[in-house]
Amino acid sequence: MSARGGRGGSQWAAAGQFPGPDRPPRRGGAARGGGGADKGPRPRRAALRSRRPSAATGSGTERPGPCRCCPWSRVWEEAPVGPRPPAMPWSVRWVGGGGAQSQKQCKKSSFAFYQAVRDLLPVWFLEDMRTMEVFHWEDGGKVSLYSPSEALLYALVHDHQPYARHLLTKYPQSALAVPSQSFSCCQASAPHLAMAVRYNRVRVLFRILKAVQGFPPGDRAAHLDRRGCSQVEGGKTALHVACELVRPECLLLLLGHGASPCLPDGAGNTPLDTLLQQLAQAPAVNARAKLLCLDCLFLFVPQDVPFAMKQQLLDNRQRWQDLLGESRYRCLVGLAPPSLFVGAMRVLIRTISPEHFPEALDDLPLPHFLKPLDLKLES
Repeated sequence: MSARGGRGGSQWAAAGQFPGPDRPPRRGGAARGGGGADKGPRPRRAALRSRRPSAATGSGTERPGPCRCCPWSRVWEEAPVGPRPPAMPWSVRWVGGGGAQSQKQCKKSSFAFYQAVRDLLPVWFLEDMRTMEVFHWEDGGKVSLYSPSEALLYALVHDHQPYARHLLTKYPQSALAVPSQSFSCCQASAPHLAMAVRYNRVRVLFRILKAVQGFPPGDRAAHLDRRGCSQVEGGKTALHVACELVRPECLLLLLGHGASPCLPDGAGNTPLDTLLQQLAQAPAVNARAKLLCLDCLFLFVPQDVPFAMKQQLLDNRQRWQDLLGESRYRCLVGLAPPSLFVGAMRVLIRTISPEHFPEALDDLPLPHFLKPLDLKLES
């Protein structure tokens, strides 16, 4: 990197101080090809704009073309490990012309914000980076800002809880809005709930659900019962994902905040069908957690709810009795009513409003070992 592009930034980074977007480090010493006097500080945004190639100059230098390196694709890859620090705002330099060099620079600038969230940098620093338009490229070569929704997806993946809390507190609506197409192939609804379940971010999921409670009823139901992309996620809701990946805490939080346990996915399976399919897998793995999820579902699923796996349970009675236990089996296939304990718990659970869930579980008149789950979460 030339002296102009990175010398000042390395001095500030070595000192442990980071200049804000409007106060770059002074550029002193020799520039490229000879000495030069200190020209003083320049506004950061003006400096960045001055480096942008202009199509109107007639110099033959064109703006970098569109790049297919969407930043969201980086989430699914293993992040690079090593002592090398993340790219800082002042080390991002605009380049002219198309081709491999422009595409490489586009990747670097798009990945800088992702690296900063991954490294759990302070919230104030991440917000400064997020609002600098140089860090995010939309399809077609358009430069834009990272939205709170896209920043929240990064915070979910890397479990940056302070940053997720900040975004959900300051921008509750826009943080849970639909991200750009480079982040989500399906533009019908936002994927944050399913993403929190998939990565088992219980505390962030709890904060998302609390933020959703402040939405109008129609928007609230759309978020809680959002179906995933039919081609990628099979039309699964967040409850389907919790049952598929056996996440008891996530499952109970979703049910307690009003997610519907009766919706089918793209294949016609309810969350109960998905969980029974997991129990049927051989060899039996994590059976205790799967039965715990089933017990949580029992508290919220209506007794006569139809489900696709019912006929298999009737045809293979002995096998399913061994997997589920006799009382669970008889209740599922309708041979016996729920136990008195399950019936009483259903009544008690219905008395808890979503706004007070799961804190109100501590107030239930039950011994600690009889409560569904011990969820100690900050409100």
